[in-house]
Amino acid sequence: MAVSDHVNLKKFVAGVKRRNPGETEFHQAVFEVASNVFEYISDKEIYHQTQILRRIAEPDRIIIFRVCWEDDNGNIRVNRGYRVQNNNAIGPYKGGIRFHPSVNLSILKFLAFEQTFKNSLTGLPMGGGKGGADFNPKGKSDNEVMRFCQSFMTELHRHIGADIDVPAGDIGVGAREIGFLFGQYKRLSNRFTGVLTGKGMEFGGSPIRTEATGYGTVYMMEDMLKHRGENMDGRVCLVSGAGNVATYAVEKLNQLGAKVVTMSDSSGFIYDKDGIDAEKLAYIIDLKTNRREGLSEYAAEYKVDFFAGERPWRIPCNLAFPCATQNEISANEALLLINNGCIGVSEGANMPTDQDGIEHFIAAKLLFAPSKAANAGGVAISGLEMSQNSARITWKEAELQNLLREIMANIHEQCVTYGQQPGSDYINYVKGANIAGFIKVADAMVAYGVV
Repeated sequence: MAVSDHVNLKKFVAGVKRRNPGETEFHQAVFEVASNVFEYISDKEIYHQTQILRRIAEPDRIIIFRVCWEDDNGNIRVNRGYRVQNNNAIGPYKGGIRFHPSVNLSILKFLAFEQTFKNSLTGLPMGGGKGGADFNPKGKSDNEVMRFCQSFMTELHRHIGADIDVPAGDIGVGAREIGFLFGQYKRLSNRFTGVLTGKGMEFGGSPIRTEATGYGTVYMMEDMLKHRGENMDGRVCLVSGAGNVATYAVEKLNQLGAKVVTMSDSSGFIYDKDGIDAEKLAYIIDLKTNRREGLSEYAAEYKVDFFAGERPWRIPCNLAFPCATQNEISANEALLLINNGCIGVSEGANMPTDQDGIEHFIAAKLLFAPSKAANAGGVAISGLEMSQNSARITWKEAELQNLLREIMANIHEQCVTYGQQPGSDYINYVKGANIAGFIKVADAMVAYGVV
């Protein structure tokens, strides 16, 4: 990057921090994109004249609202709800709803910003948005969750629609929560439209939506290896998380002949040196989905090691799949992975590696797929669910499996096109994903004029 680009990048990031004080996750997401895009746009005056980057980094609108609900003891509880509608240059806002105590404006702005480029990479007509609340569904009864969801949707419904903003699930928002949210939307609007994705098959859902993010994360790694003439067979893999993304990443890794030796939750991680096979994975799915217990139960059942309060990145491996949450791989943990023989990382969670960790991976020339590329499979199937809802049809699972594989392969090719390092065989997938995602959104914004 030229000296002038460094100076301009520094000024730009300083401006973002000044306008958004204290929002560290949002600052991190904007810097990661801008650090790659500034070099690409240095000789493209139209983007500078129209202030495209600054406009993308300023959400179209942010809705913040109170959510009042009654618990089972008759107590009135109050939470805060959000919807960040970042950019709809290429389609309706699209992005999940997260229910978790950590939810705040910074996290949702970073997720909506990332979602804008992720959705662009899929090739489908979807803008970027994200929402949620600082509500924790863990430990709540079904009736408490229902009452919260109904109160949340009572405010949100006026800001969304099939051609306006189409939320989906995320952390803390699964099939149960989507059902309650959609039921309340239908009651309030008197409409049955594709306003949410991730719905049950009984009311407009799509096959393989649950599996898509985890599968796509693995497909991205498979394509990166294939580009180097290698494959997944026999690779020792670390996976973090124990939700949908993690469990279906493990399922696909097993199908491709890899061996997964770790999974984790908020209490710690399990290390099963013999591998988490299909039978053991079924136990974990039941443990987390039905029994809602911690992974220490798995350790006791299968007589394996459980490391309380730790993350799995110190275990030697060939490949790593962070599928839990943001910034779960620090700079030191990135160095541990590199020094222990890891050759590739594919991000199933959103921005799970901190900025210094990313720089270590790139400096070591690891195969590193950033989340906006690697975990785009989920939103891709959500986009296809929108199409099915619009046409009042449901496609067969085999068709959707093929479409998912095709979309992930296309994302990989876009990353290769824009991430090829001059004079080197190394592909900088972060750079490739950022530039490829930026171009489509930026060109649409230029076409609209200053709006």
